[in-house]
Amino acid sequence: MRRGTSLIDLIMSLGILALLFSGIYLVFFSVLDAIVNVELRASASSVLNQEIETIRNLPYGSVGTVGGIPAGLIPPQRSATYGARTFFLTTTVRNIDDPFDGTLGGSPNDTAPADYKLVSLEISCPTCHRFVPLFFTTTVSPKNLESASSDGSLFINVFNADGVGVSGASVRIVNASVTPSIDLTDVTNASGVLQLVGVPTSTQSYSIDISKENYSRDRTYPLGAPGNPNPLTPHATVAAGSVTNVSFAIDRTSRLTIRTSDYLCAPTPNMNFSITGAKLIGTPDVLKFSTTSATGATGTKAFSALEWDTYSMVLNEAAYDVAGTIPFVPLTINPSSTVDFRFVLQSANADALLLSVKDAASGAAVSNATVTVSRVGFSATARTGEANVADTNWAGGAYSIQDGGIDANSVPGSLRLAANASGTYSLATSWLISNTFDLGGSSSTFSRFRWAGSVPPSSGANAVLFQLAGNNDNATWNFTGPDGSGSTYYSAAESAVFAGLDNSRYVRYKAYLSTLDETVTPQVDSVAIDFGGNCVPPGQAIFSGLSAATYDIQVEASGYQMATSTAAVAGAFQSVQIFLSP
Repeated sequence: MRRGTSLIDLIMSLGILALLFSGIYLVFFSVLDAIVNVELRASASSVLNQEIETIRNLPYGSVGTVGGIPAGLIPPQRSATYGARTFFLTTTVRNIDDPFDGTLGGSPNDTAPADYKLVSLEISCPTCHRFVPLFFTTTVSPKNLESASSDGSLFINVFNADGVGVSGASVRIVNASVTPSIDLTDVTNASGVLQLVGVPTSTQSYSIDISKENYSRDRTYPLGAPGNPNPLTPHATVAAGSVTNVSFAIDRTSRLTIRTSDYLCAPTPNMNFSITGAKLIGTPDVLKFSTTSATGATGTKAFSALEWDTYSMVLNEAAYDVAGTIPFVPLTINPSSTVDFRFVLQSANADALLLSVKDAASGAAVSNATVTVSRVGFSATARTGEANVADTNWAGGAYSIQDGGIDANSVPGSLRLAANASGTYSLATSWLISNTFDLGGSSSTFSRFRWAGSVPPSSGANAVLFQLAGNNDNATWNFTGPDGSGSTYYSAAESAVFAGLDNSRYVRYKAYLSTLDETVTPQVDSVAIDFGGNCVPPGQAIFSGLSAATYDIQVEASGYQMATSTAAVAGAFQSVQIFLSP
């Protein structure tokens, strides 16, 4: 009996054939690509040889680039066609001060430092597939003995924020006051230095601009210019027979995002602000960076290419007070960093006082410090790095749910037991669950639970009780008391919050009201939870609605000596710093 070929055998055979022909295809085109690349490189070499022969036949004094140092007849960039291909040719010519006969300003002093010229050529083909640029370097020397030069030298040093030389930095030098005029772009060497020898003399006319991709920029400035008449780095001077050294600092840029929000991280959009750096480019106090801007509809504004510096930020909104900043200002931004800065805002209130408490040695924020502001007949206390969420009115259903036994409307701003038809109160316990407080993030720490109201003695010792619940899904609510169990309750007017509630973004409370006397009811007038969170400014506390007066300030924190100060509040927003010593 004859047996045929199975479907599986056929598929495997076709697969093997496909792999075989794919390999042949790839090898063929690889060989073809290599042949084309060899032809391109041969054409490029021919263009280079022609250029070199042209340079060799130029008079020595003409070997230089147009607008360069040394000046000459050679275009610094030009295109060249060979066959059907167009190449791009870049030429750099430099005077070399060979140490064999001394150097300018050295020992021995070389009064003719331009000993010979170094010519570097690069050829590329932007339209050619996978073409690797070719480089060629040669030297050109004068036929006769060198003579003393009336030119000078210009050495440009570029370093980063750590004082390390920046290699490959682009240096553009422009001087229109010499003939021929100079407009030269070159790069620093591996040590961050560009040395130019045989530079025409000129007084404060060499404009130098330093740049590099993803780096900050630095430059010289003309004397007497509007806005900066006395620059710290004026255009460079080159004198005959001397070396001019000019130094510049650049480094990788950083990204800064400025946010405006309340302490619950809810964005406050379209807020105007100013930002200024500390670096100067002139005297008196001409800043290198200063701008005004505004956050957008999402309460954010990003600066994507900011130089390393120390920056100050100021809010320019009369309708808002700054309840703190995260982090403190001024803000130091290091090279190649990503930084978030936040203005924490609240509605403006006359005579507001913001206190920032810092460690005297490090300047770091000191949170959980107790700050007391007082004058004759007045005293107020707050804790740094702490805000609160509160309810003071539940009328109209301003809560999540209740069992029907709570009256939130008959006495506006208060919770009471609901009276029955006869005007008395049930002896059963009734409850109400608050709306959810969204703290804006899960980096929360809870310190105190507070409530205020009235409890008639006959209603009983436990007439008002509370439990708290927190989560990060806004769905799972397990109400517990101060020991973390469901069988205990917060009853005192002020209680420490169970630490297990920390790191919850969402929080609610549950109020229990009861009475042992059907003729009276307990009453709750306010509930507050004190917390620190993602958008609560560390080490800061704000006092609003003060009267115009001079206030005494007292600050106490664990591990620090008590500090005192005063602040004159006079009808406007005030900000005071307090430094604590261990």
